[in-house]
Amino acid sequence: MKIRVLVVDDHPHAREAIGEILSDDESFEIIGYAENGEEALLQTELWMPDLILMDIHMPGKDGLETTREIKLKYPYVKIVLITVSDDAAHLFEALKQGAQGYLLKNLEPGTWLQYLRAVASDEAPLSSELAYRILQEFPLSKKNNNDDHPLTSREREILDWVAKGMTNREIAKELQISDQTVKNHLKNILQKLHLENRVQLTRYAMEQGWIDR
Repeated sequence: MKIRVLVVDDHPHAREAIGEILSDDESFEIIGYAENGEEALLQTELWMPDLILMDIHMPGKDGLETTREIKLKYPYVKIVLITVSDDAAHLFEALKQGAQGYLLKNLEPGTWLQYLRAVASDEAPLSSELAYRILQEFPLSKKNNNDDHPLTSREREILDWVAKGMTNREIAKELQISDQTVKNHLKNILQKLHLENRVQLTRYAMEQGWIDR
């Protein structure tokens, strides 16, 4: 199954260059491009990519802020930040905001592809021990307001269909989206709520009063 990628960079030449790099590997499929943070958020909601390549330095909402917002809404999405700087502070800040990786724009295409395959398969170059220690030192902030519903409007819509016993394919047909998009939404919902399957999800949603019994 191809790794579905969203490319986010405010420079058209950079987006084109990234597209050319990924086109050399059939493992990747670019499903969209975004020019800024706001557009990246909209594209993520629309296409539910597996992987986002995001420039750190963008006008307005930069890559770090955009990463933080996307990871809070879509924890399953893997994000690799890209930049021309090799400042170690950027690496730690990227991990602090929830990114899975960090790439320099001047690296060889082969290095890019090897690294991105490792990230996509959960085999990022950072050791698990180091990643754990870094993430413990820089935890993601979480909202404590119980009035804030943790699911997006699309996720709530999918939750309603799941509670009615519909399969991913049936939900995809109903919402006119792909099976993979439904699968990614469901994976995201389960991770947000720390649940393991549809049965637990439906029971939890009923207990919370999110769906009709």
